[in-house]
This record gives sequence, structure tokens and C-alpha cells, in this order.
Amino acid sequence: MCIAIVTTEHPEYPFILLNNRDEYLHRPTQEATWWPEPDEQVVGGYDLHRPVHGTWFGLTRQGRVAVLTNYREEDESIVIGARSRGLIPNAWLKSDPKEKETPDGFAERMLGGEGVKGVGGFSLLYGFVQDVVKGGTKGLGIISNRTPNVEGVIHLAGKPGETHALSNAAYGDRSWPKVINGEKWTKEAIEKSVQAGETRDELVRRLLDVLSIDTMPRQKENEEWDMYLNQLRHSIFVPSIGRDHLELHKMPSHEIGDVVKQKAVSATEGVYGTQKHIVVLVDKQGKLFYLERTLYDIDAKPVEEGKGDRTFEYQVEGW
Repeated sequence: MCIAIVTTEHPEYPFILLNNRDEYLHRPTQEATWWPEPDEQVVGGYDLHRPVHGTWFGLTRQGRVAVLTNYREEDESIVIGARSRGLIPNAWLKSDPKEKETPDGFAERMLGGEGVKGVGGFSLLYGFVQDVVKGGTKGLGIISNRTPNVEGVIHLAGKPGETHALSNAAYGDRSWPKVINGEKWTKEAIEKSVQAGETRDELVRRLLDVLSIDTMPRQKENEEWDMYLNQLRHSIFVPSIGRDHLELHKMPSHEIGDVVKQKAVSATEGVYGTQKHIVVLVDKQGKLFYLERTLYDIDAKPVEEGKGDRTFEYQVEGW
């Protein structure tokens, strides 16, 4: 149950994006890195479980940004072997920079062909960071499997003073407390940071605090697992849950003695929770800062704070 928050409230950083990736903690994921050729313009993490290596978040040297959130439709029917939703942000990020595809052109390509069919419920927040920072444009766009055509693309963050959150429901669904609170707490954090005259690093720490707020109700005795999962809509941060659903595997005595290790049956089972925090800042001169903080390793064990951090700084090309 991921969340993405984009805000134009800060006077020095007109583009700020926050993201929590919530996932099964045993699912193998590449830490944020510059992607290999021919997509070396892209920076971000990506999935290692499926061979297509889809992503949920990424940036490019040219200022492209893409954030994906999934949701389940009640009448959803997905064909086994259908395209991964992670290919949708890939399609925007991997677009050849020389071709200079526009956000509207991308929407036409995706909505007019097979791009959004057979992949299940999703929302993609995408565009160019410069269209947010410089203003006078449509800002960022949101397309989903419900978007009928280019005219139906939602636009936001096109002017100062906006804060918008998107989670695992269609954009505009205000029934999710984590969406309402995410917007509120982000606004408050930026206001306090500006009033205090904080440095960039202090601002980043304050925004990480927002992404770490845990208001998740704890599972009640005899509460069915599927019912409990509905509580995910309440909390920006999801603590590791589902340990009762892990199998216990006794490790060979010649390796570790009688230590018993918890291990999921598969990469999409077992412990679930917030796996990564992401904070992106872009200033008025087009200097981009990107932090990814990994909270759990592939064995679902907590990573010491800061030890899983990866940071990237670069000047957006063509500013």
C-alpha cells in the first residue's frame, strides 16, 4: 500500500516528492542505481523478482519522473502472464531522450495501444520536474487503467502552493486516512522547516519523519488476515506484518547450529511492510537531490538507519 506525495509548497525547492514503497520484504529489489545501457539516463531501483525488471519509481537526467501505485479493482480480471505494471513507468523513463516525447504524446501511446490493458488497477504520476519548477504548464499528469483518453488525464502540481497524495486507490478517493494525513503532515513539515530556516539535510530528515509516521492499527485477536489488510489505508508507514504466515526453516547444524530462521515461502508472501523511503528535491536552478533509504534487507531483517541510504545529485539537463 504505497504512497506518493508531491508538493510545490517550499520556496527554495519548488518540486518535492515523497514516496514509501510497501512490499513483501523478501521480494528481491535492486537498490537505486543508474541503469545499464541503453537506459543509462535512468536512475532508480527496480524489481528483480520478475525478469522484465519493472519499477515503481524513477528519474532521468533530462528531468523525467515516474511514480506508480497499484490498486485492486473489485471486478478486476488479469490474464495470467499479463504485462507487469512495472513496465508502465519504464515506458516513460526509457523513452529515447533524442525523441523528446512529451507527456501528452506518452499518454496517447499508452492509452491508444495496449499499454494499460491487462495489467490491473494502477495510477502513474509522471512528467518532467521542470514543468513543475518553472510553472506555466500542466505540471505532472496521472494516467490509470480508468483513463479513457488523453483528455481524461489528470494534471496537478502546475503552480506553487499545491500538495497532493496518491495511494492504492484511484486518485481523488478521499476515503483513505493516509492520503489526507500525508498531505496535511507534509504541508506542516515544510512550513516548520521554512520558519526554522533549515538546511537541505534538515529538511530531508523532517520529510523522512513524515514517511515514518506509524498509525497502523494492530491486528486484533482472531481478526482475519484479509480483513486486517484493510487497515493499511490508515498509515503512511506500514510496520512489518504477517510474521505468523512465515514458515520456519531450520538451518543446517554444520552452518549455524540450532538457529531457526524465518523465511517466506515465496517472494510475494510472508512479511509485508514499508521497504523503502524516497525523498526528491529540485531547486529553482534545476539541481536535483534524490535519497533512497532501504529499511529491510532481502532476509526481511531491519537495516540500521542510514546504512541503507543511497543518494544522487545532478543538474537536470537542458535547464
